[in-house]
Amino acid sequence: MKFIINREEILVPLQQIVSVIEKRQTMPILSNVLMVIEENQLTLTGTDLEIQIIAKINIATADPGSITVPARKFLDICRLLPSGAEIKFELQEDKVKIASSRSRFSLSCLPADNYPEFAESELENHLFINAGKFKKALDKTVFCMANQDVRYYLNGLLLNVSNSKLKLVASDGHRLSIYEDNLDQATGFEARIILPRKGVLELSRLLDDPEAELKVEFSSNNIRIFIKNLIFSAKLVDSKYPDFGKVFQQEFFNQIHIQKQLLKEALTRVAILANEKFKGVTFDISPGSLKMSTHNPEHDEAEEELVIEYTGEPLTIAFNAQYLLDAVSNLDSELAVLTIASNASSCFIDEPQNCGYKFIVMPMRL
Repeated sequence: MKFIINREEILVPLQQIVSVIEKRQTMPILSNVLMVIEENQLTLTGTDLEIQIIAKINIATADPGSITVPARKFLDICRLLPSGAEIKFELQEDKVKIASSRSRFSLSCLPADNYPEFAESELENHLFINAGKFKKALDKTVFCMANQDVRYYLNGLLLNVSNSKLKLVASDGHRLSIYEDNLDQATGFEARIILPRKGVLELSRLLDDPEAELKVEFSSNNIRIFIKNLIFSAKLVDSKYPDFGKVFQQEFFNQIHIQKQLLKEALTRVAILANEKFKGVTFDISPGSLKMSTHNPEHDEAEEELVIEYTGEPLTIAFNAQYLLDAVSNLDSELAVLTIASNASSCFIDEPQNCGYKFIVMPMRL
């Protein structure tokens, strides 16, 4: 096995693959990247057995073969070589020799035959989607996913395809975000799957070209996404996502219209003196006026008053300031619309015009 490659051609695919590989592995070979050369194409594979990324690179001249090399060491060598450097890679018995200009490296490696296979079932559903559109959908929902919650279905993202409609939902039990969009092509099927948290974060990072066309294939157990010369695969969360539809079937107070930037700035200032653990901020809402206040165990206090568009009965409700900030920061319009349920069980945050994005925050009891 032998090939010559330009540093720039191998560096980016290597960086994309190494991020999947866990630092602490149960199997030493999982710390390695699998390299296979067939018919003048180099294929790099990295996996933690839950997620896998494969990159394909065309090479002019190469001797076929396969081997696994320590991923992070190989990446660091490529990264620290000068820009535009030519890298010569050659397998000699159980060592890999890497040479570039006056630099020489020798890496211990493990045979490719021992590299575990990523188990995938038959992927019966497929759809096409623009990468920019999918990236936006992920950005609007990803921050609401739970992290290490015992309800493991919350440590992920619900992807709901209904013919030509796409819906993404994420929740940590205290807040929920819903993003809806139309697909360019009708799929002719209906499906609900839960992507794992780590897979969602990796995928969001890989979608760096908004013009790219993605091919998404999935079954009830696996998902595979083709992103230009990369293939991303992940095992899905085997569970049913809770029914959140009941949140919409209730009475609401009148809508509150407020300038997004003013709300963000005031919330950020008030939150400075909020309790560090709970970040609670009280909203006193009355026609035309919103008063925000907070205090903490050190007896510090903060208060801000904002002019709002609201006609209705006065009400008092408290929220986690960070949850509200996350929601408001993700709105695209200048105006934020807050709609509070009449039993004060939830607050909807969205935009005045027909918007495919909704954010729901549960109030706090202070």
